[in-house]
Amino acid sequence: MLHSNPDVIVFNIKQRYTGVSATINALVPLQLQQWRLGYCGNTLSNGVVGMSAGQAIALSRQPPPGRAFRIWHVRRDPEMMLGIFARDVLRLPIKLVFTSAAQHLHGRFPRWLISKMDAVISTTPLAASFVPNTTAVVPHGIDLSRFAPSPDKLKAWADSGLPGQYGIGVFGRVRPDKGSDVFVDAMIEALPHLPGATAVIAGLAQPQHQAYQQALIDKIAQAGLSERIVFLGEVPAGEVHRWYQRCLLCVACPRYEPFGLTPFEAAATGCALVCSRTGAFDQLVLPGVTGELVDTGDAPGLAQAVQQVLADLPTAVQMGHAARDRVSQVFSLAKEAEGIGRVYQQLFDQAARP
Repeated sequence: MLHSNPDVIVFNIKQRYTGVSATINALVPLQLQQWRLGYCGNTLSNGVVGMSAGQAIALSRQPPPGRAFRIWHVRRDPEMMLGIFARDVLRLPIKLVFTSAAQHLHGRFPRWLISKMDAVISTTPLAASFVPNTTAVVPHGIDLSRFAPSPDKLKAWADSGLPGQYGIGVFGRVRPDKGSDVFVDAMIEALPHLPGATAVIAGLAQPQHQAYQQALIDKIAQAGLSERIVFLGEVPAGEVHRWYQRCLLCVACPRYEPFGLTPFEAAATGCALVCSRTGAFDQLVLPGVTGELVDTGDAPGLAQAVQQVLADLPTAVQMGHAARDRVSQVFSLAKEAEGIGRVYQQLFDQAARP
């Protein structure tokens, strides 16, 4: 239950459900068990109802009991801007924690915003290399209870209602930077060599990408593979784990990704992996153990890697087991909450010192 006078307020003031939203959706219920926590933003898919920004400001005019200040944990530029205004203009007793995932040099204005944070959490060592004031590196974590393996990967596909004996899935928005066209081109090349496979694309094409998606649908039809490369559309957040559980292999082939949660979630359900070299994928994919890595934009290389992983299905299942083990050991939600909590505690401890 959210605390009425919390030590920490987590912010998520964006209408659209994104990877950041998914992270907060998973973390907040766990953090509620560890901290006097508040939440500001849209209602989460897990049912947590947030306060408005105005309510967060009003609540933060005084520090919480036993504290010199309240922490605002922000993850987006507008949230940093709001926090700096509240702290430095309104003079509220708050400190700002920002999570940075971008694996490139931020623009001049975002760099200025980040420089004004009281603590910065980077999600990967590479992301930290672009943020001089990083306080700690804390990878994103996965809810291992929700994203759990199916009893039998080689039988799970039957629940999909789609043809074939096993599934290959790609998850995320349908758009160029996510490499949707790379996936389609790779599947057109690979599926004739994989008679038991059906590929699914689970994600929304926004209005500006509808023509892009239609071009892919037309290309699939021309290849005679409309029954074997299926667009699922947007899968509700509460249902996506079921598609991970059904698939034997998860592909993630974006051209750029700051971190990229979907293959981590899929790995937690026991999927073997083929991922492009971006995001944090090289920390998850151990070639020949949990899957394979390919260059970004390389459809022929992706097709070859998919065929390599699926050449022997029991071996692919074993790769999925190894992927689950990798997530459990390094990328659990509990580890992420623990790392974030250490940053919060460090700020409070600094204030408590004489």
